Amino acid sequence: MGSIEHENDIHVIDPIDPEEFRSQAHKVVDFIADYYKNIEQYPVLSQVHPGYLRKNIPEESAPNVPECLEQILQDVTRFVVPGITHWQHPNFYAYFSASKSTAAFLGEMLSSGFNVNGFNWLSSPAVTELEMLVVDWLGEMLKLPKSFLFSGGGGGGGVLQGTTCEAILCTLVAARDQKLREIGRDKFSKLVVYASDQTHMCLKKAAHVAGLGEENLRVIETTKSELYALSPNSLRIAIQSDIENGFIPFYLCATIGTTSTNAVDPLGPLTAVAQPHKIWVHVDAAYAGSACICPELRHFLNGVENVNSISLNTHKQFFSAPDCCCLWLKDPSALKNSLSTNPPYLRNAATDSGEVVDFKDWQITLSRRFHAIKLWVVMKSYGQENLRSFIRHHVEMAKLFEEMVKRDPRFELVAPRNFGMVCFRLSFWDVDMSNVINARLLEEINKSGKAFMIHTVVKGVFMIRITIGGMMTKERHVVSTWKLVQELAEKVMVMEGI
Repeated sequence: MGSIEHENDIHVIDPIDPEEFRSQAHKVVDFIADYYKNIEQYPVLSQVHPGYLRKNIPEESAPNVPECLEQILQDVTRFVVPGITHWQHPNFYAYFSASKSTAAFLGEMLSSGFNVNGFNWLSSPAVTELEMLVVDWLGEMLKLPKSFLFSGGGGGGGVLQGTTCEAILCTLVAARDQKLREIGRDKFSKLVVYASDQTHMCLKKAAHVAGLGEENLRVIETTKSELYALSPNSLRIAIQSDIENGFIPFYLCATIGTTSTNAVDPLGPLTAVAQPHKIWVHVDAAYAGSACICPELRHFLNGVENVNSISLNTHKQFFSAPDCCCLWLKDPSALKNSLSTNPPYLRNAATDSGEVVDFKDWQITLSRRFHAIKLWVVMKSYGQENLRSFIRHHVEMAKLFEEMVKRDPRFELVAPRNFGMVCFRLSFWDVDMSNVINARLLEEINKSGKAFMIHTVVKGVFMIRITIGGMMTKERHVVSTWKLVQELAEKVMVMEGI
């Protein structure tokens, strides 16, 4: 693939021949369109075994001569597709969805086509200025306080990162350094991070990368009676105990829509506990944040005006493809103080003027993709009302599944439904037996190839979680999936002699 010229008997490939690109790109677009057209014919969860690919591809090394695109696509069909778990399948209900749309495809094509690296304003002014625009647009849709927006005039602003893992690491480092400047670096070992036992594992990883060990992390137990949300009173007790023992509280991660049960931590009461101790409060709204553009769901963000930072992934419910995480900060200077580097080869008049934003100072890496054009194309292509309607449709389908579970006396809901996720299980008095049977049920569901879900375990209880957020999921898919669950539940119960 690629045009080949002959110069002094040396084959020179032209990597970008515009007309060849036009021809080849049409073939790839057709291939992808056919994949989506026929996606329901595939098992949702890949059925291959470990090591399948090396066993099936006969070549032992990369080819010495070019292969035609048609042969490459045939090999994709033969070797790659069987090993794909089809995240865009309408019956993919595992983890959280990786949303996609035609607009996101086109935005990605533009981003890849321009292939610019927007690490500072000078390197591509449009990359920076469009990013500032779209994060403000989304912030306004969420009704974030003006203090978080570039247009707010208070010094706040937002940045597009890859994932929430990056956002949490960046804010944790900023909070760490801000506190150490206040108390002295010799007290590093006394710093303490707070979170609930439902907080995503990326916080623990971020703390480790930031040099903080288990002794610096306080995981506060949640209870079913408080809907698995972080209790402000439990937080208060933990903070007071740490202060009495010579520790220094500095960072709290609250969650809007936890991974296991979609629990929502109460931002207002938590910030009331944290503020007197100058604790940086970050809100992880990775999954559920996008849903808060709907006025009827915005109350889940009440209290956000008192936090330091908030992040969400537009690639989960907002029509955008991975990766695209929005991080807003009330005071970005703390982040820049920790992450700024200014070697001579990056110095320029625009940066020195102080009139521009250099996003390299808002993230871990130097290089950065043109994320903003993808989000901009999505917002312009669909408009606010269509985006809200789509999210509402997912929530309504989750409500439908919830009602169907309630109507079957063999099943129970294990946690309240917030947004588009339902936690359920076959109900038995004996917890151990229930865990075994529900694990068997989940295994049968995924083995069928007709749907893919995952489980979680909370307080020793094994539960199945279904997250409805796929771009191709319709009500008929949800209904047929419930029928599948019922049929396989009957099969499992017969197998177990129940």
